Amino acid sequence: MKLAKMPKTTVKKKKRVGRGYGSGKGGHTAGRGQKGQKARSKVGLLFEGTKMRKSLIRRLPMRRGKGKLKSFKKKPVIINVKYLNLLKPGSRVTLESLVKDGLVSKKETEAGAGVKILGDGQLNKKLTVVLPVSQGAKKKIEKAGGKVVDTKKHAKGGQGAKRKKAEEAKKKPLKRRKKKIDAKNKKEKVNVKEVKEAKKKTRKTRKKKAAAKKKKKDE
Repeated sequence: MKLAKMPKTTVKKKKRVGRGYGSGKGGHTAGRGQKGQKARSKVGLLFEGTKMRKSLIRRLPMRRGKGKLKSFKKKPVIINVKYLNLLKPGSRVTLESLVKDGLVSKKETEAGAGVKILGDGQLNKKLTVVLPVSQGAKKKIEKAGGKVVDTKKHAKGGQGAKRKKAEEAKKKPLKRRKKKIDAKNKKEKVNVKEVKEAKKKTRKTRKKKAAAKKKKKDE
């Protein structure tokens, strides 16, 4: 049996920092030395012993300086009309079909904000495009006998559909109110002309009474 492999019979207590000489960790300074910068408080992670203007933060190209006007908006992958000639005539151009035919990689579409078709070059094939398109590209697609489907209208649960639903929801309570008012009017059989005449009469009577009061005061 070796001494190194013998089981431990004693257990040492942990050193209790800052509890005096009996703690096993020096005296009252508790391993922080005597006075100095690190004796009383922690030193910040970004402290380098220099002023701020010479520090690492100022030397790094952060948003405060370099690239502060750079937009973090995702941009679409651009494909020109001339590359659509590689597709079969009469085919439907969607994001999935472009990935399938190898015109766009799946990583590019996931990283960016979809695909947009621009109007550089000529198109000789009839295609139906279900993607965002520039005005020049739209003219060329329609000239070749193709068709551009509006993506906003056909987007399920898109912003256009949400707006329509919101507008319809607003109109519904108004329709209900109108129906209730019409029903009340039918029951009471209110004539608008009669109401107007009655109001005019009341005004005339008020004016006559006011004139009579003035005469009495003058007398």
